[in-house]
Amino acid sequence: MNEMMKMVKYAVRVVMVSFVLLGGLAGPLFAVPSAEAPPPVPVFSVVSLDGKPVGSTNLTGTTYIVNFFASWCPPCRSEIPDMVTLQNQYRHKGFTFIGVAVNETEPTIREFIKKNKITYPVVMANEQIVNAFSRYVDGGIRAIPTSFVVNSSGKITQVITGARSKDVFEKIILDAQKKRKTSK
Repeated sequence: MNEMMKMVKYAVRVVMVSFVLLGGLAGPLFAVPSAEAPPPVPVFSVVSLDGKPVGSTNLTGTTYIVNFFASWCPPCRSEIPDMVTLQNQYRHKGFTFIGVAVNETEPTIREFIKKNKITYPVVMANEQIVNAFSRYVDGGIRAIPTSFVVNSSGKITQVITGARSKDVFEKIILDAQKKRKTSK
């Protein structure tokens, strides 16, 4: 029976990775059209694995990127070291990443956070947060990593499907910070 469960888990992961890779190829970057006003971030409230509240209310005035990921996802794992570096560099300048672990167990993610020295808040995905953000992606969140860029005014300015490099994330952060400084 244990061997059968391992096979089922492996099959599910293979299917998920296929969706991730196909999703990354199908829609590498979706930016909210400039002709339309960016939509507001959905109301969400969760508790991070370090016991702190994380939500749209307590992030008001902060620029942040909500990143849906999984520890077993190769593209997700490839971008996390860069995200950690950028978090450490920009957290004191009004920016943070929020990691949302999908299809994971809490013990696995806690070990993953420790191993990868993740310094930004990480939450376990639940139906509320997945549904809240899925409405901003055509057909819902079907691939990971999927990231939502939220400006300091609480508007979603970009939805990114697939992994991004440090340089791309840094440009997004700097653009958001520039807008934040000039909007005062």
